[in-house]
Amino acid sequence: MTVQRIGLVVHGGRAEAVAAARVVREWCAEHAVGCADIDVWRKGARHSAREEVDAAGDPDLIVTLGGDGTFLRGARLAAENDALVLGVDLGRVGFLTEVPASAVRAALDAVRSERITVESRMLLTMRASCRLEVPAQMEALMRYGRGPMLPPPRVRSECEVGDDWGVALNVTALNDVVVEKLARDRQVSVGVYLAGRLLASYSADALLVATPTGSTAYSFAAGGPVVSPRAEGLVFTPVAPHMVFNRSVVAAPDEPIALRVLDRSGQAAVSIDGQLRGVLGPGDWIGVYAAPRRLKAVRLGPTDFYGRLRERMNLTDAPAALADGEAAPLWPITSPRPGDLAHLALPPAPEDGRRLS
Repeated sequence: MTVQRIGLVVHGGRAEAVAAARVVREWCAEHAVGCADIDVWRKGARHSAREEVDAAGDPDLIVTLGGDGTFLRGARLAAENDALVLGVDLGRVGFLTEVPASAVRAALDAVRSERITVESRMLLTMRASCRLEVPAQMEALMRYGRGPMLPPPRVRSECEVGDDWGVALNVTALNDVVVEKLARDRQVSVGVYLAGRLLASYSADALLVATPTGSTAYSFAAGGPVVSPRAEGLVFTPVAPHMVFNRSVVAAPDEPIALRVLDRSGQAAVSIDGQLRGVLGPGDWIGVYAAPRRLKAVRLGPTDFYGRLRERMNLTDAPAALADGEAAPLWPITSPRPGDLAHLALPPAPEDGRRLS
């Protein structure tokens, strides 16, 4: 594709990210491609995604240099502008980022010559019974050590408003939307609705709705399932619920999940991709559902998601299994794929074709 302008989102606290940013700027200068830094902390305030991409000159490629948190910031900008996003991996876990810092120049060359795959990822959006706001005293508390907060979500004026349908908020979440308790000594009580029907009323530390992409983030830490990022669905997971049923539920992509704070509950915080964006009181609700827009993530080749899962989560084999024989090979397939299996998605085999163990 023809890249006219690149937006850079850089983790300024990492020297390797700053060095990689210089490489991107040099590449842009060599190829007459516009380049703008998107500093989400500029001038002590944070702006909406629309304001940030407008200030950067409407980039058609967002390059993030950092870990998954930096990628989430870049994804918010890319989704707003329908741009591609390329994540350079400089973090510790790195389920979202794609390219090592040493390969930044080669990755940009691949984008320019269209030797890439564009992976479409599900995003979440939401409606609410009221506009989300953060109390001033809480905003002051959250500024400590974290920098300024994102502004409250705007209302999507193009959407219809009905009696029971609430306010359509301009929200884009790649990982998850979370409702969590504010008081340490009191759980939040929430009625959870799937596809318009009450599933159950929960008393819990938090309740979250994740995308398949976000299944390896907070949802995973709370005991939720690992879901392929190529799948479609919404993953509901309760966190420390005070009830027997503590399982995750995976809903279809067209089945909304609503969370209503019950009358005798304490206040609840709403976080979107890890960022506090509002506070709900008793009687308030949010509805989370698949967004009509998608994230367009740049991939340089087939993604070995399960290999990365094994590596990044440091998965080990059961001692009993190893005692029963040799370790299972990492890549057991050595022969060409039959024609009736040509449609299956499999990561590439090692170049030398060996059975790795």
